[in-house]
Amino acid sequence: MARIPLDHPRTLKVRFMEAYSKRKYGGVLDPGLVAYHNPKVLSTMIRHESSVAKWDALDPTLKALATMASASEIGCSWCMDFGFWEANNQGVDQAKLRAVPNWQASDVYTPLERRVMEYSVAMTQTPPTVTDEMVDALRSDLSDPELVELTAIIALENQRSRTNAAMGLTSQGFKDQCELRPM
Repeated sequence: MARIPLDHPRTLKVRFMEAYSKRKYGGVLDPGLVAYHNPKVLSTMIRHESSVAKWDALDPTLKALATMASASEIGCSWCMDFGFWEANNQGVDQAKLRAVPNWQASDVYTPLERRVMEYSVAMTQTPPTVTDEMVDALRSDLSDPELVELTAIIALENQRSRTNAAMGLTSQGFKDQCELRPM
């Protein structure tokens, strides 16, 4: 249950935000409803996420696995749910997405995907447990721009997941929409 109210007076601005969210995502995003309590925070989040959406150095599957590994490590069910939906819509293999919470035991990942998730989990630890060896192994397959983007997207997912978990946000059923479509 959300730790801050998700309902707002039915102003024109709220109705516009809800309509946009429904059109783009198929539902009103709870993190947006939380952030709406502080319009400056919401505005900054929207601008930042719009900018991040333009990043394209890193393969979408690697990006999805990295963000979902961080969300799983933190325990943010909202981020796991929305992350599955978003990655599925980008064409990422559902079997890989489903296996993220137990990625170490799964055989669906390439060695690079495993290194990306290991790095993501190491960055998510408090304090971070990233080693020179981890970065060197990633640099054998990723360019410097790709590694910078990977690191930045993991850091951003840590912010998202920690914020959503702290606010008590839980799954909104986005993943279920993916399960309804035949693949």
